[in-house]
Order: sequence, then structure tokens, then C-alpha cells
Amino acid sequence: MPNPVGGAARRVLVVDDDTELCQLLSEYLGTEGYAVDAVHTGREGVERTLEGDYAIIVLDVMLPDLKGFEVLRQIRAVSRQPILMLTARGDEQDRILGLEMGADDYLPKPFNPRELSARIDAVLRRSRPDMPVERRTSERIVVGDLSVDKGARVARRGGDALDLTTVEFDLLELLLRTAGRVVAREEMVQSVLRRAFSPFDRSIDTHISNLRRKLGPAPDGSDRIKGVRGIGYQYALQDRTLSTPR
Repeated sequence: MPNPVGGAARRVLVVDDDTELCQLLSEYLGTEGYAVDAVHTGREGVERTLEGDYAIIVLDVMLPDLKGFEVLRQIRAVSRQPILMLTARGDEQDRILGLEMGADDYLPKPFNPRELSARIDAVLRRSRPDMPVERRTSERIVVGDLSVDKGARVARRGGDALDLTTVEFDLLELLLRTAGRVVAREEMVQSVLRRAFSPFDRSIDTHISNLRRKLGPAPDGSDRIKGVRGIGYQYALQDRTLSTPR
């Protein structure tokens, strides 16, 4: 029976005959730190699930050979592998049946890849209570050579204080708190600038540019903050440590 541990904790198997959707999910979930494999038939889904070492299976109900429910039944006969099912929008019976047969969650099509990522995260948190959880506090976050003290509103690089504006500080705190994950421009605008998001407003990009300049490159010479076209920004996860208040 598969038991995802170690590197497998970020591996996802997508079982869907829509090859374009699989490619989209592979690209997007890749920016969220997941490694994605995709197969396009139910039989392949069963085989790969039982042979592979995946954290979660994303399973479509409508497949060209076996129905998703039959795939779910065969997997559940031998494994408690976390499974998130993709159902047709408005088909409540499919969603109820999937949950009754042992699916961990469902998501109706069409969907936003961000929502799928959030659902995957939630399923894994529920299904992996044995996994160590990073300790986060509202006071101090440390990621590599950067630290942010929210209480004192001081940001440091290698122990030296950084001269940041209020917006730059709040952006850095948000990016470090979500290090390794992509933060959408919309979330940045609403959380940091505290105003409604407009796709024509590029002010957040200017703040990010200024923040990048003040932070400089990472110790290994790579970019600290990476842009994900059409989505937002990500603080590149390197040697990450999260600390509690002193």
C-alpha cells in the first residue's frame, strides 16, 4: 500500500483524459512546489496509484474506459491514498457518491487552478497528521538569511537592518510567510495595498521591483523573488527556517 513520505509528499498524480488540462495543472502545480504526473485512462490511474508513491490523486469522474468511481473503488479496496475527484459542475449526485465511496474531496469543473492547489493543501493537512508542521508566528519569520520581526517592524538581511517602506515591509512579510508558493497579484493588492484589485494596476510590480533591488540576490546568486507570468510572485524557497518570538 503506498505510503507517501519524504519527497513523495509533493508528488501528485492527475488522472484525466483532457491532455490540455493535465498540462495546465502540471505547469501551475509545479509553481506551487508539486511534481505532477498525468495519465489519461482509468486503468492507468489504478496501476500508477498502486505502483507509485504519490501524496494525492486528482481523479476525473468522466474517463474513456473505467468511470472515475470504478477507479476510486479499486483504489479504495487496497489503499487509503488521498483522492480528490473532479466532477461536472452542478452534478451534486456525483459529488455525494464520490464522498460516500471514500473520496477525500471534490472540485467541480471548470475550476481555477489556485482553488485546486488550495484543496490539495487542505486534503494533505487533514490526511497527514503525522507530518511535522512548520511553526509560524505572527511575530518573527526567518527564511534563509532574511528575517522579519512584525512586532518591531524590522527586516534584516544577514543581521543588517533593511531600509524598507511600509508597503515593501508588508510585501516581504507576505512573501516570506508563503515562501515557496506563488502569491497572486490580487492577493498582494488586497492584503498589502488594501484596495480592490484591478488588472490594469501595475503598482504592485513597481513595489516588487524596488524590494528586489533592496534585497539583492540570494547568497547563491539566484533571484530571491520570481515572477510567475499572469499569476503573481514567489519567494524562492532555499534554506528556510521559521522562528518563534524571542
